[in-house]
Order: sequence, then structure tokens, then C-alpha cells
Amino acid sequence: MSYLKFDRRLMANLDESTQREYIRTNRKGAYCCSSIVGCNTRKYHGVLVVPIPTLSPNNHVLLSSLDLTIVQHGVPFNVGIHEYEGDVFSPKGHKYIREYNVDVVSSTTYRVGGVVLRKEFIFCHYVNRALIRYTLLEAHSQTTLRLSPFLAFRDVKMLTHRNDQLDGSYQEATSGVSFCLYPGYPRLYLQLSKQGRFVADAHWNERIEYIKERERGYEYTEDLYVPGYFELDIELGESIYFSAGLDEADPRSFAQLFDEELAMRTVREDFRSCLLNSALQFYYRPDATHGYLLAGYPWFGVRARDLFVALPGCSIYADAPERYYRIMDTAIPELRNFMNQVSISEEIRGINEPDVGLWAVWALQQYASWSSPADMVSRYGDFLDELIHYYLRNVHPNLRIDETGLCYILGDGKPLSWMDAKIDGQAVVRREGYLVEVNALWYNALCFYREVLPSRWTPELEELVERVQTSFCRTFINEHGYLFDYVLPHHPQDWSVRPNMIFAASLPYSPLPKSTRRSVVEIITRELRTPKGLRSLSPKSEGYQPQCHGTQLQRERAYYNGSVWPWLLGAYFEAYLKLYGRGAFSFIERTLIGMEEELQEHGVGTISELFDGNPPFKGRGAISFAMSVGEILRSLHLLKQAQAAYDTQTLPMIRYE
Repeated sequence: MSYLKFDRRLMANLDESTQREYIRTNRKGAYCCSSIVGCNTRKYHGVLVVPIPTLSPNNHVLLSSLDLTIVQHGVPFNVGIHEYEGDVFSPKGHKYIREYNVDVVSSTTYRVGGVVLRKEFIFCHYVNRALIRYTLLEAHSQTTLRLSPFLAFRDVKMLTHRNDQLDGSYQEATSGVSFCLYPGYPRLYLQLSKQGRFVADAHWNERIEYIKERERGYEYTEDLYVPGYFELDIELGESIYFSAGLDEADPRSFAQLFDEELAMRTVREDFRSCLLNSALQFYYRPDATHGYLLAGYPWFGVRARDLFVALPGCSIYADAPERYYRIMDTAIPELRNFMNQVSISEEIRGINEPDVGLWAVWALQQYASWSSPADMVSRYGDFLDELIHYYLRNVHPNLRIDETGLCYILGDGKPLSWMDAKIDGQAVVRREGYLVEVNALWYNALCFYREVLPSRWTPELEELVERVQTSFCRTFINEHGYLFDYVLPHHPQDWSVRPNMIFAASLPYSPLPKSTRRSVVEIITRELRTPKGLRSLSPKSEGYQPQCHGTQLQRERAYYNGSVWPWLLGAYFEAYLKLYGRGAFSFIERTLIGMEEELQEHGVGTISELFDGNPPFKGRGAISFAMSVGEILRSLHLLKQAQAAYDTQTLPMIRYE
């Protein structure tokens, strides 16, 4: 039984099929993305979307789509699909789809009269090349294929329109042709494994619409250049390969290359294997030595906080410790440069944000738990020491350790934490002063430092950590049994119930007494927990917005005022296991079942950035988000670890401090 399979009924329902998207990446920053029915619904969609740093920091859509036409008895059946002005879909190729399957690779099966044709798509590792295999499964007469490329050659954040600056000339390539529509772009090589003919029939396909951009309040209409089409016959049982790449390849190698790439894929056969595939797609290796995690697809780059939060789940808990080593070896020099006020690269954004170093400590702590404290110290002990003392020196531009021992975040109205939505440069949720999760991370970091580097621990640090714990409880615990989200002295207190307090109950070292941790988890469970994650604001709090849709302004206001964030489940499950032990197992399993259902929805085989705060909890934002995937993978590990510990009648390997 296929795990990720969509039948003809769903594929024929465009209200359903156009809402589901797939993403494939090549670890070099390039990707392909579309809806599962093949209709592009975003300006970010395309068959070949690649980074071109000399033009802009964003990716660029070169090949937007490739229309397939099946010809029998001289009658063409175009099985492509586009949406045009006025909600018109043409051609209506979705009615010919019999099955869509993504267990290994994206595979679409079409039936046109007596013809059954399978199309399989692979995006090659570490090479900017898309390969499509067409296999004729059934046919009772001669069958011809026509392939029509829709070219864009534009930044993903822009749209192209009919113009006279385009260079429509093409050059012959081995069993194909190549194009370069505008100066500064690389040539795009379109080649076939079997000799056919390219028929020059240049025209503009005008007024294509992207419904997702329309929903988001952006420009949504585009004209695409179609230079002509390839035409060739296909025999029963024959496979023909199409390649789109940035260099000319040997068409004789396409079949072998496709099979080699296929052999490297992990089958998506259950929840975890889907997440493992998804975690790998965030892995970004621009060269032989550096490694990063992209924050999400299709529009995010590398963001420092997201990288450290997602790293344990997307590496060590994804059975890929080599990713952890490479990414840490890349990120640590950048953090050191920032701490030493040396210029930093533009590859990692947000490395100067005040809590990033504390999330880096947490990522080291996760490694120590997975491997051993001694191993962590041998690899990263000096860096941990530098981080702790960097904060103690009070030289961060936005953070100070004051007389209470707590971290005080200095702000000018800009976002200062992971809740980074802003309007006109000002934070929508203005959190300043003492932030609850930042200070929970600070207390945890000090205690971890004491645990793994006792020889460097001093009486002054012991006094500090005791002061931090006392100040934390005095500052954040309120009479209603939960924690303030932030406290800004000499300002009215915000009593909103938000999820950031979960970290004070979940981190390996908690500053809270057990009774308060229990109260925090109970309130979060009652007011913030959903099947898809934790709400960013309680429905009982002022300003709650249950849906995150509409224009950018509307979405910015909703992101952290009610939207559900899946990545927070990692901390929530960890706190729940600490409090309830074996009694937490079935509760966590039921919640994860609710999350598993998401693999069939917004981003197929992966987890979205966020969800609406009210049922049916529709997926929003990026279709694949590293923190969501990473923390759910870590959650699966925590649950399995706790179950195994109880099965062997030993205590769970989770700290209870």
C-alpha cells in the first residue's frame, strides 16, 4: 500500500489538488516546486529554480513548467494545466490523471484513450539538473510526445511580462537546444535521451495567474515565453528522458543518472521516513566545506536562530550526525566573528539577534545528550566557554545581564525574538525587557556549563545561577499559575497567555518548582495546544486572530496573535514527559497522529511553517519549515527514548531538574 498516493478523484478536484504542493531540492540551493496536479499556483513555483548570486540573493525561475502533449492518430491531448485570468483553467490535463504518487519520486500516471503514460520526476543531488522520465505503459497505436517549455528567467520575487528585451534565439545542443533570455543569466540546456526534433514556434503565453499570490495580496499575473516544442515518437514499454540543466550533458547518460539518483532516495513509507526526506532537503552545501540549514521552502534562506533550533532534529535525530558536524563547523566561526566584532558573511542572517547564542548552547546540549558530555566538550567545549563569557561581558548590542542576573533585552521597537513579525519595521508583538524564553535559556545555559565544564566553574558563577533562578521565579510567575511572556519594568504588564513559557518547563534545567511547571503545562494544554502545535496566543487573550491569511499586512498581524506553530511541540512534549512519565505516551502519540495527517495536505510529505488557530487548522506560510520538521523528529526520538527506558524498567534519559 502506497503511503503518499493521491487517486484520480482528488487530482480531478482542483479545489483540493491545487492546495497541495511538493518541493524537491538539490542541497545546492536550487529546487523544483509546484502543486501536485502540475498547475503552478505561486511565483516561486518552477521545474528548475536556481540561485544566481551575481544577479540577486534570491533564487531565479528558469524553466517555469513543461507542458506534455500526447498525440494519437493526429489528435493532440495536452495534459498540462495553467490558470488564466478569470479563474479559467486551460488545458485541463488534470482530467487525464489516474494517480499521483510520491513514495520515492514524484510520479504521475495519465490515461488518454488507449494510452497509459507514466511521468517520473527527479531533481539531481548537488547539480542544477531536473530529470523527467516518460514511460509508455499501454498503447494500441503509434504514440507521439510533444514537450513545450515555458520559460521565465526571473527572480522568484518578481513576475515577467511580454517585452522586447528578450533574446529568443537558441543554440543547438546534443539532442536538444539551449536558451539565455536575458543578459547575466546562465544558458538553460533542454535535452532528450532520444533524438527528436525541436519545432520553433515562439510565442508568449499571456495572463497566467498564480492563485496563492492573489490570496497573499501580491501581483499575480504573468506572461511566459514558449519558444516552441520538442516532438518525438515513443514505443510501447520505452522510457524517454528529458533534462533541464545549466550545462550540456551527454543524453546517453540520462538513464543511468536517473537510476543512480533513484537508488539514493529513501522511500517515504511512514511518518518518520517522510520527515527524514524533508530534513535532508533543508541541508544546504554551497561548496565542499560549508554546510547550512535553510529555514524553509520555497522562500527562506539561512536564518541563525532557525538553524540552531532545527539542527538537532534535522541531523543527529535524523541519523545524520555528519550534517551536525559540518553545520556547526560552519556556524561557529561566524558566531565567533560576531562576538569578536569581526565582519561576518551574509550567508547566515540574524546571527546578531540576542538569543541566537543561547539557542546555540541548547544545540550543543542536545548533542551532549545524544553523544556524551565528554565528546561535546572535546569538540565544542572552548566554544561553549566563549559563548557564556561573551554574554557575561555585557557587550551584546541588544542584551544586558543586569543586577538581577537576568537577560534584559534592549529594544527600539524592532522584533527581538523568534516572534519577528513587523509592520513598517516595528514589531507587531512588541516584546522587550525580560523575555521568558530567553531567560529560561540563560538559566539552562549556565547550568549546562556547570555540568560539562566544572573545572571552569567559579563561586561567582554559582552565586549568579542562584540569583537567576530566584529572579526568574519572582519576575515571571503570576498569581494565575502561568508565566508572563515578558516583563518590562515601569510599564503596564501584558497578561496575554503565550507559548514561550513552555521552555521554562521543558529545558533540561528548569528554574521553576515542579508545581509551577505542572501549572504552566496544564494552562498551555487547555488554551494553546492544538493537533498541529501550540497557538501563539490564547483565544481568551485580547487580540486573538484565528486565521493567518490575506495580505501581507493581515498576515503579519496574525502570525503571533493566534497562529499555531508546530515547532513548539518539541518543547511541549519534553515538558509533558517530564511531568507525567508513562502517562504522557498515549497523549503524545495521539497528537503526533494529528500531525501525521498534515503530510497529505499543504506541503506533501513535510510540515508547514504554521497553521490557523481554529479548526480545521489549515496549513499556512512556507510549505516546508525546518524548525517544524526538526522538532517533530526530535519529539519522535524523545517518545521512543522514554518508552524504551520504561520498557527496561529504568528511568527515562530525560533530565528532571
